Amino acid sequence: MPSVSLPIDSVKAEFLEKISLNHLVVAAETGSGKSTRLPLWAAALGQKVLVVQPRRLACVALAEFLSKTVNAAVGDKIGYAIRFEQKITANTEVVFVTPGVALRWQMKGELKQFDTVILDEFHERCIDTDLLLALLKKEQRCRLIVTSATLSAARLQDYLSADLITAKGRQYPVTSQYLAQDSRAMPDLTSLRQMVFTAIEKALEFKDGNVLVFLPGRKEITQLQQQLNARYKEQVSVIPLYASVDPVMRMAALSTPATADLPRIILATNVAETSLTIPGITSVIDCGLERQTHQRNGRTVLGLQAISQASTEQRKGRAGRTQPGRVFRLWGEHAPLAAHGLPEILREELAEMMLASACCGESLAELQFIDSPKPKQLEMAALQLQQMNALDDQSKITQHGKIIFPLPIDSLFAHLISTMPTPELQGAMVDLVAALSVQQRLWQLPKEQHQLQVLQQWQPHSCDATTLILLLRSDGKLIPDEANADLTAIKEARLLARQIRQQLALPAIPKTLDFDRQQWLNAVIKAKPELCFVRRTKRRQALGNGYCEVSPARESRFAETDEAAIVFDDFAIAGKGTRQALTIASCMASVTLKQLSQADVGEIAPGNASLEKGKLWLKVDRLLANRIIEQSLIEPKGVLARQALLQLIQRNKLLPGLFDQLQIDIAGWQLWRAIDSDDFPKLDAPLINDHLLPLEIAEAAQSWLLGQLVDLEIESLEDLRLFDSADFVFPGITNWQQEKFQQNYPLRLVLAELQLKVSYQIVTKTVVIEKITGSRKKDPARWELPKWIGWKIHYRQASRLVVIK
Repeated sequence: MPSVSLPIDSVKAEFLEKISLNHLVVAAETGSGKSTRLPLWAAALGQKVLVVQPRRLACVALAEFLSKTVNAAVGDKIGYAIRFEQKITANTEVVFVTPGVALRWQMKGELKQFDTVILDEFHERCIDTDLLLALLKKEQRCRLIVTSATLSAARLQDYLSADLITAKGRQYPVTSQYLAQDSRAMPDLTSLRQMVFTAIEKALEFKDGNVLVFLPGRKEITQLQQQLNARYKEQVSVIPLYASVDPVMRMAALSTPATADLPRIILATNVAETSLTIPGITSVIDCGLERQTHQRNGRTVLGLQAISQASTEQRKGRAGRTQPGRVFRLWGEHAPLAAHGLPEILREELAEMMLASACCGESLAELQFIDSPKPKQLEMAALQLQQMNALDDQSKITQHGKIIFPLPIDSLFAHLISTMPTPELQGAMVDLVAALSVQQRLWQLPKEQHQLQVLQQWQPHSCDATTLILLLRSDGKLIPDEANADLTAIKEARLLARQIRQQLALPAIPKTLDFDRQQWLNAVIKAKPELCFVRRTKRRQALGNGYCEVSPARESRFAETDEAAIVFDDFAIAGKGTRQALTIASCMASVTLKQLSQADVGEIAPGNASLEKGKLWLKVDRLLANRIIEQSLIEPKGVLARQALLQLIQRNKLLPGLFDQLQIDIAGWQLWRAIDSDDFPKLDAPLINDHLLPLEIAEAAQSWLLGQLVDLEIESLEDLRLFDSADFVFPGITNWQQEKFQQNYPLRLVLAELQLKVSYQIVTKTVVIEKITGSRKKDPARWELPKWIGWKIHYRQASRLVVIK
């Protein structure tokens, strides 16, 4: 154990006493040493310890740091397992893992080897950590220790029925300076560069240590790194720190340099917010922004937003570890920041979480969480997984679901990989998925025309997908400079592709496009037709699939002349207004309308039916997102044949007069069912057709006649010719009441030189008679009309409406 004292050391005796008795919640401020001390204390009791860390970078850094502490190689006593690599043996006492790895081990039953599971930095509330805690809580098999710097410890304590241990945090005071002129100004990206430069200049004036700058993402880090190097030349050392940074830069950021000639400026994302100790930091510059996903109008939206007050304190805690420090905050002192961030379980899609839960043998809807997911989230996740055949109708895991879950990628991508029919197509899908799964883009679309021509010669298809596959397979070689390739991102994508290929026993990554592009895209369409989009006819910048709408990203190679595409990847951004979200298609592969039609994508809409040379014909439109993608003339069968026959009966081309008589009979029957009269009691009415009551007359006639065609199994013109109109009599008013009812409540009247149509408004008990034809000038007299006792009578002629008394 190290001789350096840390704040958490004050609770060691309490920890060792309580760990054997109950689950523990350890509430300790940042800088307390909980991430380094607790695993060693538990292991010293002879327990095998699993430490779940939200971030890969923290897993590796903590394992390396503690291995040095106990004078052992990484993997001997203390090791780690993350997505791309692991350093552990059967005798490793403490293992640091990410939540995703822990869930895969849980599915395989491999967590049973651990006596204690520590969920560190639980306040970050990622989906996988929430799920893992819920699963382990239900199992009640191992000792659970949950640590948090900001989460309300009381809620967590109640949830686990655990004991609470509280420890202090940082050892030295940290002052706060707010650089925004408006005291209520929120964090903003607009003037970020200038404000960061101002804060760096202020920090460097102290000359007492290094500077840590929190930025939203890798893009801002890369830009600022170039600008700082240009501005300060060799006067400072600028070091980036983010999730996928290369090991050399990571070690440079997390280790103390042999010589401290130059002040260091660490440009970091929120990976540096917790767990990691960056030596020598006395100044923190906090932009107050992070990229975070949330639900908006039914979609998961990636947006730039202000961090919570809890996160500001976490970031502040990076200074003051070894001496007094300061934090420069690029917003107003009284800015209305939220107290805490919203847990991922309340703002993310839950398909991955539901699949993981099902693979572990549990229903997500039945597990207990600190914050329960919304019913709508659960419904959408279940539907998505059932459509992929990953869950059955009872939301139980299928064999297909068990295959796709272990793959370290999105469940949709795993589904696409597993459904490809040949190893070559499966390999193509693996390489594309790997390229899309790394955080950074593999390349940037050039802007100049001659650069675009070079790119077109290198990869002729205007296809984002094949471009990404070729970039990954080229491995940095033979890639034109015009592609602006990110070799670090390509290396990371190749690493993931190799791992997936090994899991699926696929050949090594080839150097060329060794597959038939059309065959591959056809297989994708068959596996997931919802990925197919067509251009809108009027707003050609938008494409739809019947469920949602996308717009091609500026970096997409999708050509303006292309009419349809498979959208492999997209992201949603906040649009104008409070309910709107814009979905940007970032990876598109152009396909033809003919391809979509041949794959039966879209819906069939019957058009006009006709009779030619004794045969039945039907024009049909294939529609996708309300756009016609194919028109054809067919000899209909089955359902379409019935619809065609119904059309021709309506138009009196078949069984002339039948449809008109049906409308008269149904209209009379609807009136009879509605009238409250002693002469025509409702109880005598046949109830079998009551579903027709609320329908319009023509619609009711169509519905009834179509039902008759189904009942009589009529599926062709030849079938219909075995029947005549007498076989289609509507069973409405009984024959013995028909004549009397029509006398009292006629639907047509013929008077001297005047023909009238009659309608009945039951609610207001009003009869409306309307002139159809006739030379008569005078209005009908009351004595000419039926009795209609208790009814008001209106006469309509053109726009004129008069009351007849």
